[in-house]
Amino acid sequence: MSSALHIDALGVRYPGGTEAVKGLSLDLAAGQIACLVGPSGCGKTSLLRAIAGFVQPHVGRILLGGRTLVNGPQGSLAPEQRGVGMVFQDYALFPHLTVLQNVVFGLTEGRPTRASASDLARGNELLTLTGLTALKDRYPHELSGGQAQRVALARALAPRPSLILLDEPFSSLDQSLRVRLAREVRDILKASGTTAILVTHDQTEAFAMSDWLGVMFDGHLVQWDSPYAVYHEPCTPEVAQFIGEGALISGVQRGHEVTTPLGVLPLAACCCNDVQASREVRVLLRPDDIVHDDASPLQAHVLAKRFRGADFLYTLRLANGEEVLSLVPSHHDHPMHAPIGIRLEADHVITFRDTGVPAAAFSQDQAGAVSPA
Repeated sequence: MSSALHIDALGVRYPGGTEAVKGLSLDLAAGQIACLVGPSGCGKTSLLRAIAGFVQPHVGRILLGGRTLVNGPQGSLAPEQRGVGMVFQDYALFPHLTVLQNVVFGLTEGRPTRASASDLARGNELLTLTGLTALKDRYPHELSGGQAQRVALARALAPRPSLILLDEPFSSLDQSLRVRLAREVRDILKASGTTAILVTHDQTEAFAMSDWLGVMFDGHLVQWDSPYAVYHEPCTPEVAQFIGEGALISGVQRGHEVTTPLGVLPLAACCCNDVQASREVRVLLRPDDIVHDDASPLQAHVLAKRFRGADFLYTLRLANGEEVLSLVPSHHDHPMHAPIGIRLEADHVITFRDTGVPAAAFSQDQAGAVSPA
């Protein structure tokens, strides 16, 4: 599959010297969907704005479908010449236009009431794709948030852009609608064969939508991989702690095995795990690696618990004082500080060099926000 978007050593610097994007490179194939996650201020939106043409990078190149959009300080194409669509957080629908008129607006040089037959055909095609045909004569104030977001997506798709950029498109919606709409938007983008990049703070959205997941810290793209790989094979402890929930516990790595307070584990065969004669490490364990088992001789004490409906997320203290997280079906409601039996079912063990950072458990109180468990 050919590369639709190619970014090479891109840098974005704002007046005053603030560097929002630092030496960032990535490739995204045609028809694929990427999501960018990272803490606030890490450079996600600045990268989107540079691709769209709203800010001028001071260094690096951006190519889209083989066309050069940006060539460092030598110059760049104007936003309207790039073939890039944008879906904003606030939808930006025109309140005085119907749904169909909003969708065809970009095809009519701003005069949707004079849309040609081909423009209207394209608009109706997209309303069918987005499931909005029955709403085509409604006005934005008559729509739900999810419906308005699909109208904004249909409008962005109307000119057949080479790339769609979505900046926190679901942030104003409630959580259950966000997850459902993220799946619907992915289906729409895939059905239209459109390449897309989504910026979000919600990891559930990112996992639901993306073929590629990028994690950014301080202007750097720290990891660019499949969502599965970013979750199971994070390249740094910071990525491990930012993505999902789990714990970093102490261990000693010898060759292809690591000895932990929970036993000896085989290391996963991935780039994260360098074979070493012997070294102290931090071992990444996710909540599903720690299984509740009343018959197990291995015991841990309940330090905290969070009811999540189908399950509890338990924070457990091991005999050596370290903590791990465990997902336990919610009918196993153990009291605080009680001992429970656990066993390890870790098929994908990742280690990081011990840099002196204390072993710790981490959880997501909100998607994308890490806090001590």
